Amino acid sequence: MPETLAHVEIPKRALFKAAEVCDLVKVQPYVLRSWEAEFPELGVTKSAGAPRIYRRADVEQVLRIKHLLLVEGLTLAGARRKLEEVSAPVAADEPAMDELIGQNARERLTAVKMGLRSILDLLSGNGAGDDFQLEASHRGKAQKKSAGKNGTSRAPHARRK
Repeated sequence: MPETLAHVEIPKRALFKAAEVCDLVKVQPYVLRSWEAEFPELGVTKSAGAPRIYRRADVEQVLRIKHLLLVEGLTLAGARRKLEEVSAPVAADEPAMDELIGQNARERLTAVKMGLRSILDLLSGNGAGDDFQLEASHRGKAQKKSAGKNGTSRAPHARRK
């Protein structure tokens, strides 16, 4: 992070009022409002009459904007373009994506989906799995006693006829 931003310590809170942001960043409220107009993603939109609220990420963004404008000498439009470049997702490399998810990911996902549907059909009794039946586990009443803290127990076992 640039040296001018390193010395600003943002309190460990999730939300800030506009006046607090102005104090932290050392800008006047009209400056912050003008930056809101240029960077609409700044701040949490509130209903009419409610105070403007900023997230921690917004405060960090305001610090970046201030640095771009005052230290690097960019215009508001230039700062906006620079921030868009930084936050824009990198174009996905086709070979790299294939390597990450595998070349036959769609086929594998389709097979998983079909498997899940067949399990659903089996459990609902609608499928071709008529040779299966659901029955309570062999533990019977002991299973109810050993139910988890949240009151759940294991699912019944499926068995072929």
